[in-house]
Amino acid sequence: MPDQIIQNQIEYYRARSQEYDEWFYRQGRFDRGLDLNQQWFDEVTRVKHALHQLGSVDRILELACGTGIWTQELLTIGNQITAIDASREMIEINRHKLGNSPQVIYQQRDVFTWEPEQQYDLVFFSFWLSHVPPDRLSPFLQTVAQAIRSGGHLFMIDSRFEPTSTAKNHVLVDDGSIYKTRQLNDGREFQIVKIFYQPDELQQQLAAIGIDAEVRVTDHYFIYTLGTKV
Repeated sequence: MPDQIIQNQIEYYRARSQEYDEWFYRQGRFDRGLDLNQQWFDEVTRVKHALHQLGSVDRILELACGTGIWTQELLTIGNQITAIDASREMIEINRHKLGNSPQVIYQQRDVFTWEPEQQYDLVFFSFWLSHVPPDRLSPFLQTVAQAIRSGGHLFMIDSRFEPTSTAKNHVLVDDGSIYKTRQLNDGREFQIVKIFYQPDELQQQLAAIGIDAEVRVTDHYFIYTLGTKV
């Protein structure tokens, strides 16, 4: 099942690439009205502020870079970004959104088979850890740790369990299963992994790989982590 679910996820994000931003910008099926949308964007601003508190860094690695929502934020604090994603479609949207910036080096790679070729001042990923199957979590995090220089940073963002975070025609159920069915605008359905981490659990996982991390949550939607490699 794990290999099949990973392939399903890759296909899902390839197919979702053209509509992915609707989720983040609360458009279409994800528009929850003025009050809930404002709550979402206020919490996004809080996470962005935490990221910018890092100040300027030289080399950044962004895993599962997607459509560039966070790549464009990273450009404001980093001199060079290596952006990796398994989806060619996502990378092309990212590249276009950032104006084919010479500061960004793109690599189309499966994150689960990728090995770092250098170390970075900051490793960043958003809404990705929750899609890592449990049996692959430890080796994935160990690879992440290898990519961070001593004293370098890890910044992660992910989802809290909140029913209004998803589409209006999708019911988010806390049934204990890590496998979730997701639907696209055209009705196609894909099965993916989705795990909602608790702060203590996440902090323990990071401590095991030598990352001294502070895990924070916003009021409703996000869990985020700033860690330093010791």
